[in-house]
Amino acid sequence: MATERDYYEILSIERTASGDEIKRAYRKMAMKYHPDRNPDSEEAEIKFKESAEAYEVLADEDKRRLYDQYGHAGLKGRAGHNFNQMDPNDIFSMFGDIFGDMFGGGGGRARGGPRGNRPTRGYDLETLAEISLEEVLSGCEKDIDFTRQDECDTCHGSGAKPGTDPTTCSTCGGNGQVMQSGLGGMFRMVATCPDCNGQGKVVKEHCPDCRGKGRILKDRKISVKIPAGVHDGQAVRVGAEGEPGLNGGPRGDLHVVIRVEQHSLFVRDGDDIILKMPISFTQASLGAKVDIPTLEGEDEITIGAASQHGDVIKISGKGLPNLRSGRRGNLLVVLLIEIPKKLTDKQEQLLREFAETEDHDVLPHTKGFWEKIKEHLGA
Repeated sequence: MATERDYYEILSIERTASGDEIKRAYRKMAMKYHPDRNPDSEEAEIKFKESAEAYEVLADEDKRRLYDQYGHAGLKGRAGHNFNQMDPNDIFSMFGDIFGDMFGGGGGRARGGPRGNRPTRGYDLETLAEISLEEVLSGCEKDIDFTRQDECDTCHGSGAKPGTDPTTCSTCGGNGQVMQSGLGGMFRMVATCPDCNGQGKVVKEHCPDCRGKGRILKDRKISVKIPAGVHDGQAVRVGAEGEPGLNGGPRGDLHVVIRVEQHSLFVRDGDDIILKMPISFTQASLGAKVDIPTLEGEDEITIGAASQHGDVIKISGKGLPNLRSGRRGNLLVVLLIEIPKKLTDKQEQLLREFAETEDHDVLPHTKGFWEKIKEHLGA
């Protein structure tokens, strides 16, 4: 094999190609030059193996980075496969996720042994947990109720009636897959066995409780620790609480997705929390000390004289903890100056006197609404 050929040239792609583009290019080249389509063609086999070597490098982020920077020299000494010595069917087995097992080894079964009997990891599950902003601050422990498919207690997951055992599937010989030919025998396609659905075994007498499925729905309740600082939409993974695997395979995991309830006073911004605090005109003008709510009770802040609407007072360390470092964010108090809707006679008199000192014109108290409109229109 001409190992010094440019890998991008082999796959006929640009150096900026994405991972999906690399995968599609390799699939196209490998299917084009597969020996089943090119019997007795040494050139096709060489190009087939070149494509596999190029794909192995360019599909791996670390290897691709080294290759882009140093070329073939950057890959020397790194672990890899000697595709020149490999059987083409073994190459397809390595990259079976790309081809969907469209090609297989000789005979009527896929290479690699009975797939239906291999241990397979169970499915992951997902559920929701709602927590308050106060619980984000401190962390909490929640009881989670969920339903999952679990092994049938009667047949222990076999699906067979107690006292009987599943038998080896006669169609696939226990392999779980059958080989089919296509395009006049130009290639072979591996398909799931229609009789055992890929399990390699057939249940003749079904379990009365699970009706041969081997699994039934079960309710489960567990306690899950939710860390302080968690964000809305993040998930807490609980290992081995998903569905059971097949043939002794491990259970999947349970992912508890967090939903943080909307707070009546505070708005979250990362690790900071925002409080919109109404204050009076006099408090903004003259300054004041006021009590404010926090997630841990009350605190006192000082409003400086001549504060403006929208000014922000930062209280360090009164926000939420960072999920990783534990360092707390800030409480940001936004000042909202409220104008009173109703004044006493004394308050109005004082404000008019104040307006005179500002040299600002204000409407006389005795003028009615329509008089004000006429003045505005110049009537």
